[in-house]
Amino acid sequence: MTVTPTTRRALAWAHGCLSVQSLGAMLGPVLFMLPDGRQISPFHIAPWGNDPDRHILPPILRELRGEWPCVPFGSDGRRTLPIGWNATGETFNGADVPHGYSSNAHWDWGGCDDSRIMLQCEYPAEHPVSSVRRCITPDPVAAAIDITLEVQVRRTCNLPIGLHPTFRLSPRTGSVEIEPGIHGAVRSFPGDVEPGATLFAKDASWPALQGVTTREGKPVDAACVPFAGQAEDLLQLTDIGGSLALHYCDEGFRVQLQWQKEHFPSVLLWYSNRGRRAYPWNGNHLALGVEPVCAAFDLGPGISAASNPINRAGTATSITFHPDDAFITRYRISVEATC
Repeated sequence: MTVTPTTRRALAWAHGCLSVQSLGAMLGPVLFMLPDGRQISPFHIAPWGNDPDRHILPPILRELRGEWPCVPFGSDGRRTLPIGWNATGETFNGADVPHGYSSNAHWDWGGCDDSRIMLQCEYPAEHPVSSVRRCITPDPVAAAIDITLEVQVRRTCNLPIGLHPTFRLSPRTGSVEIEPGIHGAVRSFPGDVEPGATLFAKDASWPALQGVTTREGKPVDAACVPFAGQAEDLLQLTDIGGSLALHYCDEGFRVQLQWQKEHFPSVLLWYSNRGRRAYPWNGNHLALGVEPVCAAFDLGPGISAASNPINRAGTATSITFHPDDAFITRYRISVEATC
């Protein structure tokens, strides 16, 4: 099997350095320089990135790292879901590709210079999305990165979209605190994210991460990670105010993610807590996805664009795109010292 080689570009500024790869336009690693001289690298880099067997994986997984956009978010597929969930939304050729075509394709490099990195991805002719563009710009006066995403479509369509920042976790149980700010309901996945490793009660809702319960009815503080033991699961925070922070208590820093809440009214938390045993996860993968989305979990266009319990409760799970009006959204990732 021939695999297109990944190319990379790097950029340094007064408060750090970053790397971007062509595959998925994934940002990472990033090294932030704090005023006290510490160097902080918060993004997750999957440990199999140089494994010679990774060519058997979907492209999105081969060199999984950091942060990237998902257009559309999730993927269509056969699922058994509870009453109230259905797959009657718009679908199309390519809707089953994990997290969208651009997450699995090599992007073209755009107008890169000493202050920014730009990339563009052209979609297949039959896809409703025409192209996506991405501009990554470090803040010249802060340990922060500003990112712009532009989506152009060929025809009017209704799609879920999302961002996919993925962060490393400190090894001690409960050593990283999730600080989501104001939000609405916390919803659990309406099925099994990973058979045998699902943690949270199925298709349930709670007011806060601290009050979540397991499938056995036991309380768990889902705001403190990593968990003891093995788990692979998702929680969706609806009606969130456009920001979320991770406090690395043992390491004395906080990562802040800020986005336009009118574009992404939810955050999907991906708890990858040693729960997947198959290759390449091998029962030891530890990371936290903090994913601003306009979607119903990662269930894909067919479900996110249909009537579902999340949008019926008032939180949008898809966006209507128009060919004569490019969609542009902006977001920011920053790091600060806490001690």
